[in-house]
Amino acid sequence: MIKHGFIADPSLSFSPSRTTSPAKLSSSSPPPPSPPPLNEPTHSNPTLFDMMSEEHHREQPPRRKSHARVAQIMAEFKNGVVYDAPSDVKLTVVGRDGYRVTMDVHRKVLSEKSRFFMAKMSSRREKGVSHMVEISECDDVEIYVETVVLMYCDDLKKKLVGENVVKVLALLKVSAAISFDEGVVSCLEHLEAAPWSGDEEEVVVSCLDELHLPEEEVGLILQRVSSEPTRDRTDDIFLKLLTGVLQAKDDKARREMKVVIFKLVREEADHEVSKETLYGLCHRCLTSLVLCLSEVTTQMNDPGKDRGALMGEIAREADNMLWMVDILIEKKMCDEFVKLWADQKELAELHAKIPTMYRHEISKITAQICVGIGRGRILVNRETRFAVLNTWLEALYEDFGWMRRLSSRSLDRKLVEDGLSQTILTLSLRQQQVILMKWFDRFLSKGDDCPNVQRAFEVWWRRAFIRQVIAEPDASQLQTLYD
Repeated sequence: MIKHGFIADPSLSFSPSRTTSPAKLSSSSPPPPSPPPLNEPTHSNPTLFDMMSEEHHREQPPRRKSHARVAQIMAEFKNGVVYDAPSDVKLTVVGRDGYRVTMDVHRKVLSEKSRFFMAKMSSRREKGVSHMVEISECDDVEIYVETVVLMYCDDLKKKLVGENVVKVLALLKVSAAISFDEGVVSCLEHLEAAPWSGDEEEVVVSCLDELHLPEEEVGLILQRVSSEPTRDRTDDIFLKLLTGVLQAKDDKARREMKVVIFKLVREEADHEVSKETLYGLCHRCLTSLVLCLSEVTTQMNDPGKDRGALMGEIAREADNMLWMVDILIEKKMCDEFVKLWADQKELAELHAKIPTMYRHEISKITAQICVGIGRGRILVNRETRFAVLNTWLEALYEDFGWMRRLSSRSLDRKLVEDGLSQTILTLSLRQQQVILMKWFDRFLSKGDDCPNVQRAFEVWWRRAFIRQVIAEPDASQLQTLYD
């Protein structure tokens, strides 16, 4: 068939999503390699060409802007390419919307640069007759045209400088589809050297996974976002980060990095930091807190000592301990710490010897434990729940007024009161009675300086006197609470 004065070779018309039948090829020619499908995404994220469309068509109507860009590329190609032989191939690129572009190109260039074109144009060839090659059903005509133009560049790496990551990924996909090896290598080198945004990072990883390129070609790129750390290496990193924050000298930087590290710990799922690492740090924090309170008990009556500095030291150590408790709760590892906190008799005795204005930050740890228990995020047996209140509830009552006044921004009073109420209500009815009757007396004398657990009081009352509940006979479990 004659088309525009050239002989049309059926074997030279192909679609990137369709394989040419070998029966149409010359018997002396091997079947050409088929490019991978470019229109079948293998993941739920937006396709690369979707992102290209969004990138290129924000301001003008999509077709008009794309067609204008293609026309510009074609004009630059026609005026800028210097080649020592006349063109001998008519290459037509057809989009899915029917938009088509025809380029005058050179068989020698396409065959040398692309193994796909070399196979396509190795069939019958008559002297002085041009080939006609058609690429149909293209997702993005502009990218196909640009990829062909790149085959004429002497320095592909330089040509890609300044291009955004999404554009380079699109060129990479087409280069891989037509076996343009130099284009693939140049695009990969660009991706390895260029910075990525958060969204681009996901698209890069998804695209490289979809293309199934050799590991030696993409491994260096993917090392930016993935590795295979061992448990020991993960623990070492976490230990260094957590220790650095706990020992930080600049308070503002310490507060900022606590927020950052806690966020990362919350997101960290694939490589769990070990319980041994976290509890090792908890024991260090407890030791530091005991030493700090011991020093304060001997120095607080010294007129030469700065009281503000003493308060700052206790607040810092208590805040470190509280941060570790938050991490344990987040990692669902806090059950053992509740028993550890309940056993801190020496610390509780030192706490009682120090004025409330110095020590109140320590009671935030007890408050956070009660919140965790009350919200079901810490699961411990009743003996341990009762023990932690037996050791620390009186101190929480004493410190609550200072906590409320000096930590109004960081302390969620309702959250603490709800957590304490729920914790009390998990105990036996006899234990609830002892705790809540003591609270009743304190609340009437202290008012807002005492946590309001009225809801727990009402529930206990209904359980004890309205519902027919069998009372527990074992009064020995009351132990020595408030003795």
